[in-house]
Amino acid sequence: MAKHKSILLYAGLIIGLLISVFPFYWLVVMATRTTSEIYSFPPQFWFGTNLMDNISRVMDNIDFFGAFLNTLFVASCSTILILFFDSLAGFTFAKFNFPGKKWLFVLLLATMMAPAQLSLVPSFVIMAGFGWVGTFKALIIPGMANAFGIFWIRQYAEESVPNELLDAGRIDGCSFFRLYWNIALPILRPALSFLGALTFIGAWNDYLWPLIILNDESKFTLQVALSSLNGIYVTDYSMVITGALLAVMPLIILFLFISKQFISDIAAGAVKS
Repeated sequence: MAKHKSILLYAGLIIGLLISVFPFYWLVVMATRTTSEIYSFPPQFWFGTNLMDNISRVMDNIDFFGAFLNTLFVASCSTILILFFDSLAGFTFAKFNFPGKKWLFVLLLATMMAPAQLSLVPSFVIMAGFGWVGTFKALIIPGMANAFGIFWIRQYAEESVPNELLDAGRIDGCSFFRLYWNIALPILRPALSFLGALTFIGAWNDYLWPLIILNDESKFTLQVALSSLNGIYVTDYSMVITGALLAVMPLIILFLFISKQFISDIAAGAVKS
């Protein structure tokens, strides 16, 4: 009976893996085909021979490497700032008492209920008032802290950071920042790994806000630059899909490099909790 359960479990995992991987496989297949082949019936499920030509046409139509560097800069800065400010605020909410703490946290959670699109116009007006329209500052600074990250770190720190350890630090004369930096931050590493990966992916794939705020083609991020591949009347889908593949490849390569450390951090956090 146990053997049959194991077989069913592994069969389910394999089916889930195939379902998860197939969209990416299909993206790669379509990137190697021409637009006419993409529309052909029955569909072509194996790789074609048009990949290099599609890549060449993407490079000819947009400044791919410039947009790549812009996106890398924005995503990296956003991730670093969010990790710092969210962990600092989350640790404070979890382990310190101050006037209005409960209501401030409720207000913070309430901001998560509002659709992000509602803030686009007010945010643009503020950025215009600062003279930041068309600059990377408008992409990085307004989002350098977010409600979900603070909530996530607060929940993790509340269970994982021992009060006794903080009390020992206070007895040794640690300031608030030293308690955060030397005691809490190493313990929060698994939570920060998850938040960092989620934030980087979100910043990398962000489209709407950069589309609104950027007006200089040399500062376009990848998603905005790739959107220009869509024609007004006719769209070359093989080129668009190839651009999407090139945009997602850095995320996959990054994950392959950090996956071992990421998984070990998550496992360590699970053991601690």
